[in-house]
Amino acid sequence: MEQIDTLKNGYKIIQDTERFQFGIDAVLLADFAGKEVRKGNSVIDLGTGTGIIPLLMNSICESAHFVGLEVQKESAEMAARSVALNNLTEQIQIVNGDLKDSDKIFARHSFNVVTCNPPYMIDEHGKSNSLDAKTIARHEVLCTLEDVIAAADTLLATHGKFFMIHRPFRLPEIFSALERHKMEMKRMQLIFPFADKEPNMVLIEARKNAKRRLTIEPPLVVRNDDGEYTAEVQEIYNK
Repeated sequence: MEQIDTLKNGYKIIQDTERFQFGIDAVLLADFAGKEVRKGNSVIDLGTGTGIIPLLMNSICESAHFVGLEVQKESAEMAARSVALNNLTEQIQIVNGDLKDSDKIFARHSFNVVTCNPPYMIDEHGKSNSLDAKTIARHEVLCTLEDVIAAADTLLATHGKFFMIHRPFRLPEIFSALERHKMEMKRMQLIFPFADKEPNMVLIEARKNAKRRLTIEPPLVVRNDDGEYTAEVQEIYNK
């Protein structure tokens, strides 16, 4: 069943309660990446789903142009309707296509920024129908980590920026894949669900053909002991 929700920036987003709905990871990635987008940049979000990341980043980034690429036709159509609902068709374009075909859909090296909130899971845990919308969003069914980083390599201009949120346990793979595609990790931030728990997400910024120098951002704790969002997360939601 479809519903219309209001985002923190006042935009409306159409979501289907039976399909994958955005979570805090999309909000954190949009904030992490949005601060680094420059005026007039061309930005593409790979696997955009309902278009949540372009919708959030559009109000952060001045005069940037966004493309959301989504392989699932139904999700792409929903995202396009959300863009139209907010009168943002001149700022945000939704394209139905496979990120593995990026070089056939877009001109090579034509974007300043690539963002992605990819499927995290590589095992069978939690997997149901392999073609179910939620499974595709969570598991590497239609694309792998290597596919995502290869697409970013194809699309990014020299010194372009790649932003992604993922699981910390896959950091060795992420570093290796970035190195294969001549992208250097420049910034990283670990996300902790609670202060006394292990981190369960990591935000990364990599740059194409850049020098090696990695900045570790202060860790971000999502919830206080009482289960409420911390002041830092509330600030992100209130921007």
